[in-house]
Amino acid sequence: MSNNTISIAVSKGRIYKEALPLLAHAGITPIDDPEKCRKLILDTNDPEVKLVIIRATDVPVFVNYGAADLGITGKDTLMEYDGTELYEPLDLKISPCKLMVAGPKGKDFLNTQGRLRVATKYVNTTKRYFTDRGIQVEIIKLYGSMELAPMVSLSDCIVDLVDTGNTLIANGLEATDHVCDISSRLIVNKASMKMKHDRIKQIIAQISDAVKA
Repeated sequence: MSNNTISIAVSKGRIYKEALPLLAHAGITPIDDPEKCRKLILDTNDPEVKLVIIRATDVPVFVNYGAADLGITGKDTLMEYDGTELYEPLDLKISPCKLMVAGPKGKDFLNTQGRLRVATKYVNTTKRYFTDRGIQVEIIKLYGSMELAPMVSLSDCIVDLVDTGNTLIANGLEATDHVCDISSRLIVNKASMKMKHDRIKQIIAQISDAVKA
């Protein structure tokens, strides 16, 4: 990609699909369909704008190190990342959900004697949440099937994203504590903001108008 190219890293799946109308408002429409091709860098109707389709957890890494100028990913991912070379100028108000503490229904697991065992993939956020409340925890990092952990006594509770809550209910769990609201955010590499300031500011303004609309 040339020095004039604007690259935007976007999380695969739901976030990508919900971001498309916002990008379209900024005059950016992908020519390629990531579900029908194996390309990871998608061409758009603007020859100087490319979309980089990657995992959500990789988006802030690409932006922080300048491999992408902008990125779109969830706030949950950004809360876990400690990079210093990115801005977060815009809440896109898409892919909303909640980060919650959940455990076996009817059990007062937060008052368990001793250290509370918590299963989550959000290690840093979970540590901060319970530390702020003076609760000692042992974090067990999992990457999936979080609801299974309390069912097999691997943990006392979990911290995970909750949308409808149906998966919790189906597995005998209930959400008890609200950690924070989550939505997708636009992030920008600091160096790119300086070097490509006018074009990036234009994109931010156009996407912001779409969010307000």
